[in-house]
Amino acid sequence: MAYANIDKGDGFNCPICLCQFNIPRQLPCAHNICHSCLQSYITTEATKYNELGYIKCPICMQPASPSVKDRPIREWASLFPVNALLESMLPAKANADRMCDSCSSENVSALAEGFCAVCKEAMCTDCLKFHRRQKMTKRHVIVSVEEFDGNPQNVMKLGQDLYCLQHEGEYVKFYCKDHKVAGCGTCFFHNHNTCSSRIDLKNEVPALLREINPDEILSDMEKIESHLQAFMKINESSICNFESDVNKITDLISQIRRKINSLLDALENGLKTEGNRIYKEENIRIQEENHKCLSLMHAVQTSRVLFKTVNQYGSEMQKFIMVERMQPQLQSYLNLVREKFEMTDRLIVKVELVPQIESILSLSAAELGKIVPKRSSNVLSSCILKSPAPRVRKPAKDCQIERVDVIDLCPASNGRYYSGVTFIPGDRVLVADSCNKQCILLSSSFQFICNHILNVPPIDICQIGGLEVAVLLPNAIQILSVNGGMISRVRTITTNWTYHGIAANGTGNMAVTGYSRHGMGCWILMSTEGKVKASYDYAYLYGLYNYIAFNNANTRVYVSVYEQNSMYCFDMNGRNLYTYCDESLSGPQGVTVDRDDNIYIAGYGSNNIHQLSPDGSALQVITNGVPTGPCAISFCKVQDMFIITNFNNCKLSINKLK
Repeated sequence: MAYANIDKGDGFNCPICLCQFNIPRQLPCAHNICHSCLQSYITTEATKYNELGYIKCPICMQPASPSVKDRPIREWASLFPVNALLESMLPAKANADRMCDSCSSENVSALAEGFCAVCKEAMCTDCLKFHRRQKMTKRHVIVSVEEFDGNPQNVMKLGQDLYCLQHEGEYVKFYCKDHKVAGCGTCFFHNHNTCSSRIDLKNEVPALLREINPDEILSDMEKIESHLQAFMKINESSICNFESDVNKITDLISQIRRKINSLLDALENGLKTEGNRIYKEENIRIQEENHKCLSLMHAVQTSRVLFKTVNQYGSEMQKFIMVERMQPQLQSYLNLVREKFEMTDRLIVKVELVPQIESILSLSAAELGKIVPKRSSNVLSSCILKSPAPRVRKPAKDCQIERVDVIDLCPASNGRYYSGVTFIPGDRVLVADSCNKQCILLSSSFQFICNHILNVPPIDICQIGGLEVAVLLPNAIQILSVNGGMISRVRTITTNWTYHGIAANGTGNMAVTGYSRHGMGCWILMSTEGKVKASYDYAYLYGLYNYIAFNNANTRVYVSVYEQNSMYCFDMNGRNLYTYCDESLSGPQGVTVDRDDNIYIAGYGSNNIHQLSPDGSALQVITNGVPTGPCAISFCKVQDMFIITNFNNCKLSINKLK
């Protein structure tokens, strides 16, 4: 057939069951899942999703709403469209009779007689009759199965991929340059009505396609697949090495068996038992990791094959829409792969023995030695993951600020607000929600992923290294781990101090501001385990809202003092290097630095952001894009983007340096 050169060796497996797709349903995020897998997934989480009114894609965790929300949750899987292009490319479909999708979803077998280009489903004679009688569907375009015949080129002529994935039956017509997303008229009326850069795609697709490179995206997807395969090989090698390490225990025991034979037998049994237990646990953990990798790889393969097909046979409009849909997936895949490689390690087994063998006869078997698991990071090539190209920076005083978006996650109440915000690996965002006593995790596109409930309102938040963050509470610091789409508590550090602000330098140290035991304002240097290394008391630091930040070299800290209308710079010995104050800065709160060590201070009372050079010289006062009552501020140094929270409501202002 005409499409015989398309790669069918992979890309056709469901990322959930890892088997060939059976009625692939397409979610609004463009990921594909078997109908039965999607049904099981929805049923398992039925109570939670029924309350939310939407599900989360099991691959990227993006919200996915059914086209008709008032239907029972048991019917939701059938409301997501069948991906006709993907289904037509399945190897089993080439020589098989096409079955009715509607009947198949009810476990009924019936030969298909036609295909609806709007509903994207094959239908039997009875379903077609019913379809033509319904007022809402009687105008839908129906083609015969013979015309459809499973050829991707014929499927693409139906234009299924030109329909909006969010709103059934509506065509993609517009593109928003502000948010880099395409959609139908309904999408733009509800979500992009105030955006300044909206484009009618009717005449602009060729120009937009020239700005992107479909071949480069396809190449990046292939690289992600190879990275995932490399990750699984690392895990498999880790198991082999671990097994080898465990076997070395026997050799060690044999060397000393002649002197302490009676105790050595007990030691050997104990160590082998412990080693095998850890081996089994590690084996299970790595198999689970590999299963996740395989699931993600199948999703990438599916995206790649679809992209390759559209790129080969699709119209320019189809290519553009596919590119637009794949770019967020590509960034999501890169973030997930980067996260996995950051977490990849190897478990090394060593035996700790008592220093004086002569005294061994006086020891019990349990005292003789024990298994000590230790992980070592894998050394990976610096080019294994794609990083943004370096940008030529303008002098800070010449930089302009552009507001990108305003995110409103929940209504404010009782005067509370988002008290802290920080970027974490993958350009994701974690918000300290004082209003609802929780932390909120957002994707790199600022979409809700999950939340973590706290017992008290959080005060501030910062990343401390890797996937761990520190959440500042009134009299404690709670360390959380952000792994994929899950947030879990690691440990809690409690003290007698009252805290105000927190920062970390990525080298195992944190700095906090608060009240000391002497009733004075202070800033404290401590380890991420809670060990205090230094405490510096100053009467002028006494206040209600003191935020703190490190410079990039970890040689200075910056402390804002609300009551003093000032920002103080200290070295790591507590010496005040300089103080910044200006008549246009009132009620300073959040403080942060960019990748060039320029300092940004949020003026709550003055409704502005003060930008300083590293030596404290004023560069500019920023008012454009700054919300009323700016509070916490956090900088993403990879994208030259910063987020500002608002003291008066629960909104996030997203800004970029130009």
